[in-house]
Amino acid sequence: MPHAALSTLLLLSLATAAVADCPSSAWVQFQGSCYTFLRVTVNVESIEDVRNQCIGHGADMISIHNEEENAFILDTLQKQWKGPDDLLLGMFYDTDDASFKWFDNSNMTFDKWADQDGEDLVDTCGFLYTKTGEWKKGNCEISSVEGTLCKAAIPYDKKYLSDNHILITTLVIAGTVTLTVLGAIIWFLYKRNACSGFSVFSTTLQSPYNDDCALVVADDDYAVQLD
Repeated sequence: MPHAALSTLLLLSLATAAVADCPSSAWVQFQGSCYTFLRVTVNVESIEDVRNQCIGHGADMISIHNEEENAFILDTLQKQWKGPDDLLLGMFYDTDDASFKWFDNSNMTFDKWADQDGEDLVDTCGFLYTKTGEWKKGNCEISSVEGTLCKAAIPYDKKYLSDNHILITTLVIAGTVTLTVLGAIIWFLYKRNACSGFSVFSTTLQSPYNDDCALVVADDDYAVQLD
């Protein structure tokens, strides 16, 4: 297939992959996940009221699994999202086995708890203190939160993509298929005309035979000699 067609198909494939990563420019990608800060004040009766803000966008409340991710969230909150001093983390205290767990069911592989005096952990939530990046334990019975940080794994569930992203994806796929078919037709015509001794791509004189056709011609001559 001509190099131009191959290059076009490659670019379209990359564009399709980019569309499929995060749902929109409001999200930021890091370490295989998409993050967004929903700047909406939520009146809270339970932590599920906060969590539902993320679920409505095909995500869940934030979970953090290493120092790099914690630093990334802290830096982005300070420079881009301009989040509050205390941010509610997507975790809960499980009284059955006396441990904190993430709502998104990921493993608790990392923590950054600040030193705090012993306290009753029943009905306790985790908060990210954005001034230092440390985590603090606090009462889940809060009246409101000033924004919610959400996280979704890549590939992002396509049912939550906006109509514009669905349209773009459809157009890219249709264009890729069209160019593939067109390139195949052009290549077929080129090979057929080359074998007949005339090329539609050049006005210079060419030998009536090329390497692809020489064997067929030689066989024909040999058949005539036998006759």
